[in-house]
Amino acid sequence: MKRRAFYFDMTSCIGCKTCQIACKDKNDLDIGTLFRKVVSFETGVFPNAKIYHYSTSCNHCENPKCVEGCPTRAMHISEDLSVQHDASKCVGCKYCIWNCPYGVPQFSKKTGLVSKCNMCQDLLDIGQNPACVDACIMRCLTIVDAEDTNRGENLTKDLPILPNSQITHPSIYIKPKPQAFDSSFSKKEY
Repeated sequence: MKRRAFYFDMTSCIGCKTCQIACKDKNDLDIGTLFRKVVSFETGVFPNAKIYHYSTSCNHCENPKCVEGCPTRAMHISEDLSVQHDASKCVGCKYCIWNCPYGVPQFSKKTGLVSKCNMCQDLLDIGQNPACVDACIMRCLTIVDAEDTNRGENLTKDLPILPNSQITHPSIYIKPKPQAFDSSFSKKEY
């Protein structure tokens, strides 16, 4: 089976957070819990100030540190090579949270368990897109074959805002804006 990856076109993203809201609604998440989050970053100074937005979720890594850190195997690599979480095996120890360099797994105080993006596996199983992909009004998010790197674009997995991709080999392709490579950035919460 082929590994799937998220493709994110940063050059088209307007930071509307529709993907974030669709994910939260689809998964009926607690207040403060997000499986997909849109974060904005500013670079430069007036008159050359710039902004870009990054839509982040689980990267369904090839070498997932969350899986390495899970003592019960609740976090695991599934048959379709995505990183999944089995709530029936989770004891809420948070080791997966501490091990994930992207800070993806989320702890729920209500359930006492961890959860995360499952790439909307239920929708993929019936041939549909994840909720975040279909909700994106700018069509910035898509699902692609993780081995398909010949898209004719300058894609990256490494940006100053992200951990080194060689650690986990994330299943993400990013079409970046030039300012996303500026290491002098400030994170903005809107």
